[in-house]
Amino acid sequence: MSSWLLPENISDVLPREARRVEELRRALLDLYRTFGYEYVIPPLIEHLESLLSGTDADLDLRTFKLVDQSSGRSLGVRADVTPQTARIDAHILNRQAVVRLCYAGPALHARALHPLASREPIQVGAELYGDASIAADGEVLQLAARSLQLAGVDQVRIDLGHNGVLRAVLAADRLSAQRLDEILMALNSKDLPALKSAAVTLPAATREALLRLADLHGDVKTLARARQQLPASGALEAALARLDALAAFCPPGAASIDLADLHGYRYYTGATFAAYVAGSPGPILRGGRYDDIGRAFGRARPATGFSIVDLREAAQLGAPSARPSAILAPHGPEPELDALVDALRQQGQIVVRSGPGQLAEGDFEFDREIRRNDARWQVVERGQRSSDSGSVEAGSDGT
Repeated sequence: MSSWLLPENISDVLPREARRVEELRRALLDLYRTFGYEYVIPPLIEHLESLLSGTDADLDLRTFKLVDQSSGRSLGVRADVTPQTARIDAHILNRQAVVRLCYAGPALHARALHPLASREPIQVGAELYGDASIAADGEVLQLAARSLQLAGVDQVRIDLGHNGVLRAVLAADRLSAQRLDEILMALNSKDLPALKSAAVTLPAATREALLRLADLHGDVKTLARARQQLPASGALEAALARLDALAAFCPPGAASIDLADLHGYRYYTGATFAAYVAGSPGPILRGGRYDDIGRAFGRARPATGFSIVDLREAAQLGAPSARPSAILAPHGPEPELDALVDALRQQGQIVVRSGPGQLAEGDFEFDREIRRNDARWQVVERGQRSSDSGSVEAGSDGT
């Protein structure tokens, strides 16, 4: 086997893609800062019991596990940054007020989310702690939509759901963990035969409600159908009312409803959302309310947030940005030349030193160069004579 081959679903990020990813990362963090979100950088590895506290079994399966050679304790490489921000809020910051945190960094998955997904996604997200109001959910949803706009997404579908709907349907029935897993899998895949089989021992009214639930997806009018077709209860109405209110925070025409999308059922405690765009095989972004995850760290708090599943995938959604313009400069121990190059770089210009006969290649548009003209070093358009107007000289105000 060739020594340069990488593991399955792992790849390098080459210059042009890396530039697009980094530009989007910076833009997103700047956006979150304008909303008052503070940037945190959690560690890549943690003790396993801390990393998986309050999470569901799916995250456990996606987490790489290893033994710390220093302590002998089990460690995990993070597969999701959100539980780490909950630990920071509950145990490290320990503030009483509302806390807004954001992050951007790599995660590692033992199993890919889908066949085309990277197992080393770059996860970017924002989390809001200490506020249980619909306004907090709405802020997070609006911020998620703004994130996709920054990525260059023109059309997006945001599927809204609420785990409280299924809890209301199953409130009177006691299910084993295995049976609940079978029902969740069938609902998520809209597999009616499997759903009938999983619900065969439940009362007829519950079976009928589950089958109707699998079909409750579509536009916002789906909420009215849910009120008509599902057994009425206070818990059901509270969940549907929350979704009614949350739909108003979505961009015009973007909101849809999927009451059978129960991703993270044991993790999320309220409304959830997933954003889909054309050309992406799965959701580009997920979020929702996950109250009390901080209980495992000693302090239960209302919590809501979202994360972009993989920044690399999001960066490919918009139109490619133009290559940055750059200046070619010769090598040589010339004090005036060195001063001009330094001055240009301090302005933020890209200046590449190149020796005689060397090819200037890379993810740049070399549209200018530095040449000597009558003992003066000047910046000129490539192909333009040094004496032409518009040049920048060493020591001039233009530097």
